Amino acid sequence: MLGILFSGGKDSVFTTYYYKEQGWDVKCLVSLKSANPQSWMFHTPAIEMVKLQSEALEIPLVFHETKGEKEAELGDLGNALRAAKEKYNLRGIAVGALLSDYQHERVNRICHSLGLKCFSPLWHKSQEKLLREIISLGFDVRIVGIAAQGLNESFLGRCVDKDVVDTFAGLNKKHGFHVGGEGGEYESLVVDCPIFKKRIELLETTKILENENTGRLEILRAELVDK
Repeated sequence: MLGILFSGGKDSVFTTYYYKEQGWDVKCLVSLKSANPQSWMFHTPAIEMVKLQSEALEIPLVFHETKGEKEAELGDLGNALRAAKEKYNLRGIAVGALLSDYQHERVNRICHSLGLKCFSPLWHKSQEKLLREIISLGFDVRIVGIAAQGLNESFLGRCVDKDVVDTFAGLNKKHGFHVGGEGGEYESLVVDCPIFKKRIELLETTKILENENTGRLEILRAELVDK
């Protein structure tokens, strides 16, 4: 009886894919919408899309909101996980964490306090290797947030393909850019993958820029369509 801490980005969707392929009983997705775009814990761009992703996956969603205040948001996460545990009789929570000790340690601590096992199948994996694997499996990953030298408006909404990964790898060598976006360089949204029953079509979007290298893709309209 497993729940997935779910942001809708490539890592949490791939974690869902991983456990479904392994035959685990994935009972629900747990998502938190933070009012703070600089949240220490939670992915914020396009977070509302988790509702469509939940439908596409045919996995129920436990959706909570948080003000996103540092440390206080951990209490909100605990409440969401407790509600999910009680509703779906969960025994464990899986997270898509790659590198962040801050997130990893805190989620582990909360799970332990709730009597839940915490699984991190992607922890410390090669970011470039993992991203190339995700793409090779047929994941359609879009960039919905940027915040790094070397990225610009043209990357917002772009599909992450081999060329994009090559660009990220080059930026890694030049600037220490995290290919998996673990330093906040970019945020992603999965609009299709092998375990989606339908895919998400982005019907209307707009790009909101803070400066040349920082911005987000706001999704104004989207819908599920047959594959």
